Amino acid sequence: MLKRLSLVAAIASVFALAACGSSSTDGAAPSSAAPATSAAAPAELTVFAAASLTGTFTELGEQFEAANPGTKVTFNFGSSATLAQQITQGAPAAVFAAASPATMKTVADAGLAGTQTVFVKNKLEIAVPPDNPAKVENLKDLTDPKVKVALCAEQVPCGAAAVKALDAAGLKVTPVTLEQDVKATLTKVELGEVDAALVYKTDVIASAGKVTGIPFPEADQAINDYPIATLKDAPALAQKFVDLVLSQQGKDVLTKAGFEAP
Repeated sequence: MLKRLSLVAAIASVFALAACGSSSTDGAAPSSAAPATSAAAPAELTVFAAASLTGTFTELGEQFEAANPGTKVTFNFGSSATLAQQITQGAPAAVFAAASPATMKTVADAGLAGTQTVFVKNKLEIAVPPDNPAKVENLKDLTDPKVKVALCAEQVPCGAAAVKALDAAGLKVTPVTLEQDVKATLTKVELGEVDAALVYKTDVIASAGKVTGIPFPEADQAINDYPIATLKDAPALAQKFVDLVLSQQGKDVLTKAGFEAP
């Protein structure tokens, strides 16, 4: 009798172990698959660009993201001189598009810029309010002390170009304000705070009628070249973005905005 009870207990133990080894769900075998991993983080690309490139580069950034799913392009727009200083001080950036070779040189001299390519040119116009209350017609009119003029600061590309243009005309203008980038200079006209400003032709076009542009011949003596370059330790995506800017697709966006071919 004792032997029979021992045999029954042994058989029960075998069935219990078999039950523990089986799946508790529909009798399926336990899964050996690894847990699902989260989706990969989006690839990020930071581009520093001159303020005058705001509209065109924003459009190109959207095109770049569409062509490279999972990529996020972040822009820092501002005075090229300020951007160059930020880059040399360690600001994280993968691409730099400057409004003058001089500001790009600051970055290159620090050993932070790769191959530079001039991708567009830009020149100045006189921006006035649509009703032109000061009746400005040419560059000489800006020398009238009754005309309130805004200029970019001389250390930024639009200011350096203004100095060249005025020197070429043999004129001296005393501005009521000096701004740190071309967008801020244009805003002074848009708000009616000044009668005129020297800004890029592209910014007049981008204003969509908020200002009127007056071309002047001396602007041809102060055309700005715009160089672009990838920066030190930039990811491969950086060169892809530069390639887009240099492509026919990029040229179409830029020339539509008023930039000229190099």
